[in-house]
Amino acid sequence: MTEQVKQPMLRYLRQEILPTTFCQGCGGGTVLNCFARAVDQLEIDVANMVTVTGIGCSSWITSPYFKSDTLHTTHGRAIAFASGVKVARPELDVVVIAGDGDLAGIGGNHLIHAARRNIGLKVLLVNNTIYGMTGGQVAPTTPTGIRTATTPYGNQEPPMRITEMVTAAGATFSARWTTFHVFQLIKAMKKALTHEGFAFVEIMSQCPTSYGKFTRERMAPTTLRRFKETSVRIKKARDMSEEELEDRLVIGTFTDKQRPEFSRSLDDLSRARMAEES
Repeated sequence: MTEQVKQPMLRYLRQEILPTTFCQGCGGGTVLNCFARAVDQLEIDVANMVTVTGIGCSSWITSPYFKSDTLHTTHGRAIAFASGVKVARPELDVVVIAGDGDLAGIGGNHLIHAARRNIGLKVLLVNNTIYGMTGGQVAPTTPTGIRTATTPYGNQEPPMRITEMVTAAGATFSARWTTFHVFQLIKAMKKALTHEGFAFVEIMSQCPTSYGKFTRERMAPTTLRRFKETSVRIKKARDMSEEELEDRLVIGTFTDKQRPEFSRSLDDLSRARMAEES
């Protein structure tokens, strides 16, 4: 009788609380899988990692499932808590994983200024374009015209372009992929995890339960097919007009550059002043 082969990524998960409580078809499991594989391929010591989450479905990806030190914080404040950890302990790998409502809605101001400062956080924003956990309210990322629990006649606002906003704010690495593009997503996560400075990856994800009930995308393959069919690489998108890009999803790496990282610059300044005063 052959010995049963265990899934190698299980060593990064708290197995005593598996299976997960994600809804059937939720993209959260895919993001968790990709993140564990990125960490594994880079051979990162999770003992040197702190993951920080907010409140919402996406915050469960690492808290409680990923086996690292974790801060499960108040709604919208994940980046603020993570910034405190990074300033106090610049040597740690500090990763933020949370949803669009958490990081771009109530936490949008923290997101902008973390990018501006170029603090060395690795932010993975899972964008399912709705407030999924609390019943399907409109989010800053909800497409125009979509009905939600709080926009029964259709959303009248344009959706926030999060990656473009973070890039403009000063992020030194930013990218957007989807839960369909898993191999590209793993590669982007690896790049973010090894980047010196503020690294941001927006992950477009499906929500068959809350978003699906308003849009008839109640099955994950329906949304994944839409991601595949509407995606356009950023290099090609730069040659397209606004009209041509309407209803298209721009994916790829938006920026990848270097400038001084905030927490280490602050630490160097503090050490220099202490040396002067001693």
